[in-house]
Amino acid sequence: MNFVCMNSKGILLRLLLGLLLVSGLGSPALAQSERVKDVNSNGWYMYFGDHKLNSRWGLHTELQWRRHNVISDPQQLLVRTGINYDLTPLAMFTLGYGYIETHPYGDFPAAGTFPEHRIYQQLQIRNSLSRVGLQHRYRLEQRWIRPAGAETTTYLNRARYMLKATLPLFGPSIESGEPFLAAYNEIFIGFGNNIQRNIFDQNRAYAALGFKVNDAASLELGYLNQIVQRANGTVFEHNHTLQVSLFYNLNFSEN
Repeated sequence: MNFVCMNSKGILLRLLLGLLLVSGLGSPALAQSERVKDVNSNGWYMYFGDHKLNSRWGLHTELQWRRHNVISDPQQLLVRTGINYDLTPLAMFTLGYGYIETHPYGDFPAAGTFPEHRIYQQLQIRNSLSRVGLQHRYRLEQRWIRPAGAETTTYLNRARYMLKATLPLFGPSIESGEPFLAAYNEIFIGFGNNIQRNIFDQNRAYAALGFKVNDAASLELGYLNQIVQRANGTVFEHNHTLQVSLFYNLNFSEN
């Protein structure tokens, strides 16, 4: 194994360690006696697509089928779409809408199934560090949630930042028919008048093995460690989650 390959894997390992450290330190400093831990095993089965319509504009499509107890019970259904605009070859802005349906799950379930409507603005920037590909994603969300049994809708704001790293296992870049490693960390921060004690909303730390099927499609099979602080500020979900993801990006501008 040459020096460049060893150096790239060292970079990815340092990133992974940093992501795990952020995940462990992401929650606010509450006394341990105040915290209630809710441990769950979930499965998220997901499709993502960014489809180019011409040299600048594109369409984002996304579907996530989230299950409690890995697959047996419902957790969430998420449908998200958006309009993409390429600011530069390495920077893309998205304006979009998402619908989320959340079901009761865990030791502290919601009173019933409830919907959420969401508008979001997003900036994605890509770069690289040696053989490691990096993606920075900044997202603002405006959320309208109507809890089960409530007569009114609650409006919430949230900011998210994700850093994702990918590393080819063979050669300098990820080519069709080749595996790769992927990892990311994403932190969620709530703000605005209706945020209660959960300014820290959640943190997600992820590691996966990926496979690039062809120029348009890739698959990832990974593990997600999700920490969620409920609105009351005392219940912390620790969700051990299997993630199966399909990325399928069509280029209609070439047709």
